[in-house]
Amino acid sequence: MALTIDLSGSVALVTGGTRGVGAGITRALLGAGADVVTCSRRPPDRPVEAAGRTARHLRADLRDPDAVRGLFEQVSSTYGRLDTLVNNAGGTLFRLLADSDARHAARVVELNLLAPVTASLAAYELMRRQEHGGSVVMIGSVSGTRPSPGSAAYGAAKAGLANLARSMAVEWAPHVRVNTLVLGMVRTELSHLHYGDADGIAAVARTVPLGRLAQPDEIGDACVFLASSSAAYITGASLHVHGGGERPAFLDAANADR
Repeated sequence: MALTIDLSGSVALVTGGTRGVGAGITRALLGAGADVVTCSRRPPDRPVEAAGRTARHLRADLRDPDAVRGLFEQVSSTYGRLDTLVNNAGGTLFRLLADSDARHAARVVELNLLAPVTASLAAYELMRRQEHGGSVVMIGSVSGTRPSPGSAAYGAAKAGLANLARSMAVEWAPHVRVNTLVLGMVRTELSHLHYGDADGIAAVARTVPLGRLAQPDEIGDACVFLASSSAAYITGASLHVHGGGERPAFLDAANADR
């Protein structure tokens, strides 16, 4: 029997929730009945909709503390509460360290680690005053658990994000739960930038034990679970959503046990 989760009456904010993984998270939360607010620096091409419902979008640069403060004040004044924050905004371009510089690394860390800190602190101020607290979900990456050539600063930021979540979970218990989703490869409208054409995406998918890349809505389903009362005793956890991870390269290189 499928687990049905009802988030009706709750309010969720999804940073970067208008495309790719973020849009999948937004759709899943809408489908579960939550009122969802998305934010990004630029307005979306079209609103995110699901189950006959539409997310509200607010513009904000999460790297600007004043803008973040204004964003959460607007959410509070409109809805009177915030039950779930999903720190999804982030990303990076492929750039080897030797072709980069410290300023580039600082910008990557600012977006992928410091911006979630700022947003989480603002969310905590709202959630800690609520009877049932709230839930913060960090969108992490396997890049933070293994070498990340070409995106080293991003991997370091994601590793820091998972550690940050565990510390927040201890400091903010029992009122606010904080967990991390550690994502593997997800098929989005931008997959070609990372994996190439259809043949490249198919080849990459074959390296995943489950034989495919995740769909954005599957990431959303995991967020819905962590936002719900079904996860009431889960905090400080890292949930890997990666299709089984990556097959160790040495297994294919070795000539024993053939």
